[in-house]
Amino acid sequence: MQKTKLLNVLIPVLSILLAFLVGMLIILSLGANPIEALGYLMKGAFGSKTNLANTVVRSMPLIFTGLCTCFAYRCGVFNLGGEGQFLAGSMAAITVSLLIGHEGWWVTILAIIAGTIAGGFWGLLPGILKTWRGLNEMITTIMFNYVATLFMGYLYTTALREGSVPQTAPVPDATKLGRIIPDLRITWGIVIALAVGIGIWYFLFYTSKGFQLRAVGFNPIASSYNGLSVKRYMLVSFIISGAIAGLGGAADILGTQFRLISGYGSGYGFDGVAIALIAQLHPIATVIVAYFFAVLRVGSTTMQVGTGVPTSVIDIIQALVIIFAVAGSSMMHLPKIRKFIMSLFEKREVKQL
Repeated sequence: MQKTKLLNVLIPVLSILLAFLVGMLIILSLGANPIEALGYLMKGAFGSKTNLANTVVRSMPLIFTGLCTCFAYRCGVFNLGGEGQFLAGSMAAITVSLLIGHEGWWVTILAIIAGTIAGGFWGLLPGILKTWRGLNEMITTIMFNYVATLFMGYLYTTALREGSVPQTAPVPDATKLGRIIPDLRITWGIVIALAVGIGIWYFLFYTSKGFQLRAVGFNPIASSYNGLSVKRYMLVSFIISGAIAGLGGAADILGTQFRLISGYGSGYGFDGVAIALIAQLHPIATVIVAYFFAVLRVGSTTMQVGTGVPTSVIDIIQALVIIFAVAGSSMMHLPKIRKFIMSLFEKREVKQL
């Protein structure tokens, strides 16, 4: 058991190191200094209080969509609709904040609740199609992403449009999610994200219901024979994972973006899937990997300005991390490779004795 946990940690770490190694070779082939480029990358992410705050802010939506995917996958359902559920939460939150006719902290709480419920509802729909009609959830959740994007377009171009510009009015100042430090952009949304991550970790690994949910994901047939309602657990996992993404959308629109515009939220859902897979579907590791992705995103701009290396190199590194992590996890399921790795651990233990 201890060896398996160690492997689950080593796979993403080695994947990141290998991806950076290949990335450095690509930078070298472009005629730039890899060490200098890495220095500018770190400077862009951590070089000042503002840069550090921007990295934390950038990680928040990724944490929520990553946790959304992590929770659903643990129950054996492939929720690729994190982006649509994230947008549903954002749309519900900004609609409440603009149309309720009041401002203040209680409107903020109401908007967050509305966003969470909207995200859960957006997850419920493909869940019903999966459990009642047997439709493939990967297809339906992706389809609902497009529906959410188009509906958001209707809001910022028609229903909630501000003047002649295709965008909604901003969230009222008194309704915005408060900042932890007034001079920095870090809001209480990151605290909520970390609390959700810890809560999911505790639920999955330290409660009986969490164990049952993981059992359904591991072997639904055996779980059914043991009296567990597989369909109910799957449906609940869709709702909760959608609610997590919806909460993230509400926190992001109320604390960071403040208005709906074209392209808002694009890519967050699929980034969340990649983050959860790299983290081996562990909630705490998902938070860490999401922060790593934010570091790459924020630091890449400074790297490009300082060295001329295009930001697309960072996209390549991210893709390589995903490929190496998924490949490593898949290889560990091959009996011969797993036996070989375990034998290495045993030899190491013998030498220590």
